[in-house]
Amino acid sequence: MIASQASAAPSVRAGEEEIGGRRIAGRLLPGVGESRSPRFDVLERRFVFRRRDAVIPAGLADAEAWREAVSRLPAGPVLVGPGADVEAVRGAFAAAATGALDAGRPVYLLDPGAGDLPEGAKGAVVLCCWRPGQAAAFPALPAAVAAGLSCGVLFPLIPGWTAEPGAVEALLSEATAGGAASATPLRPESGGEARRAIVEARAAVEPGAADRFFDLVHHSDWSSSLPDRLRETRAACARRGLAVLPPRPTSWREPAGNAAAAAKLEELAELSEADEHRAALLRGAARWIDECGRDLSAVAREGNFRKVFPFSADIAEAAEDAFREMS
Repeated sequence: MIASQASAAPSVRAGEEEIGGRRIAGRLLPGVGESRSPRFDVLERRFVFRRRDAVIPAGLADAEAWREAVSRLPAGPVLVGPGADVEAVRGAFAAAATGALDAGRPVYLLDPGAGDLPEGAKGAVVLCCWRPGQAAAFPALPAAVAAGLSCGVLFPLIPGWTAEPGAVEALLSEATAGGAASATPLRPESGGEARRAIVEARAAVEPGAADRFFDLVHHSDWSSSLPDRLRETRAACARRGLAVLPPRPTSWREPAGNAAAAAKLEELAELSEADEHRAALLRGAARWIDECGRDLSAVAREGNFRKVFPFSADIAEAAEDAFREMS
């Protein structure tokens, strides 16, 4: 049995993380994302399971309290969620999202449940995660698209399961038909505990595949094949007109040029991941733009961007390209 306990204050986690190649400066946790089936956590890149016997915090349905809490986070986009599809606290997710939007933050909404989408969420981006064993691979997608929001789907590349060509095509077909703007394949964690969770998740939704799948996951070096699978899947996304990284959200408070430049640098970082040093510099440059506190498009138009930008000329050129595209 799972019981809930009312929260006296918003649950907020400060600290930079990455979701689907996009930087977030913090998270708002209106619930705990409890679910009826295994859920792949797209931040930790591993499966998590519903707790059978626990007391969980119930989210706070007070948008103003969430707005005040998010204002104390570092500059940059924030993530709200995931939503819960059992024991959901009515209004908590929508209140957290509304508070973040009212604070002028670019907002990602992770797997909002039924009734979770707030009014006036224009500019927010919905991230819809793959869920095994359900009729729809991306359950949050239809409602988010119907609400007119930009959406991206995310899914792990698991050899013998979601990384196989037929499975990838099926997932991308559903994403395209559902109106997603992007599809982001993720490399799952491959440590011992993560592998056990992969096998447990597969057994929960497809018991007949468990024995053969156990041998593949535990007794083969499947992680070494993931870079090739990732490249192949990204090429398949491009053929369908799907971006590989989710769209970056916009807000009334963030200059559009800054958002475009930060997004461009994040995309280059993701595609430069084989060169870890360059990827780190690109992500650092995106963070600097998020935190600069001024409209850099005007600085770029005046020809002064490189005088204030503390990164190399090639990274500055990539940012300037984004500013020119927004002009």
